[in-house]
Amino acid sequence: MKTWKDVNAIYQIYPRSFQDSNGDGVGDLKGIIQRLPYLKNEVDSLGVDAVWFSPFFPSPMADFGYDVSDYCDIDPLFGSLDDFKELLEVAHSRDIKVMIDFVPNHSSSEHPWFLAARQSPDNPMRDYYVWRDAKPDGSPPNNWLSIFGGSAWEWDDTTGQYYLHTFLKEQPDLNWDNPALRREMQNVLRFWFELGVDGMRADAVRWISKDPDLHDDP
Repeated sequence: MKTWKDVNAIYQIYPRSFQDSNGDGVGDLKGIIQRLPYLKNEVDSLGVDAVWFSPFFPSPMADFGYDVSDYCDIDPLFGSLDDFKELLEVAHSRDIKVMIDFVPNHSSSEHPWFLAARQSPDNPMRDYYVWRDAKPDGSPPNNWLSIFGGSAWEWDDTTGQYYLHTFLKEQPDLNWDNPALRREMQNVLRFWFELGVDGMRADAVRWISKDPDLHDDP
């Protein structure tokens, strides 16, 4: 098996549009397995050394999978964990390393952690996310903007605070200052590496660290 220093070609696969194996109009893991010989075989292929997969985790798909509602499973749209294990086995038999996307900055607003956090300011998972009080006039805590436009803060009527979302409001930012959250995400990485994944591509890392004093952007 090659080491990473020997890898020359990394091929990105967006599962949704790569290969549909069951005729539902959406690409899936079994379709990818069918096409692995195209990427690398003994006679004529692209000579790919590693494949990087865009997100295939359970998701409401507000941001096409980058709004993750379960970090340790496969969205039924793409197949199952058993399908992914088969994909790993076939890829490794062809000496192809497997990388997957890790989305550490935010989860889906439908993730169980966020659903719990919205129940009460005292919920144990409240601090998994970034919450702040409104200014005295009711406006957001600062002038930060979402990457997709508008304020990066969304008001929550149930608990009477704003939560931070660097991307869509359906993608609340995770609070990496919380040791419990860090342990949760370490467990996510451990899950996939123990399953046999060779590497990770980490998404949106630059936004993980927040200014604790919430200074306005210039």
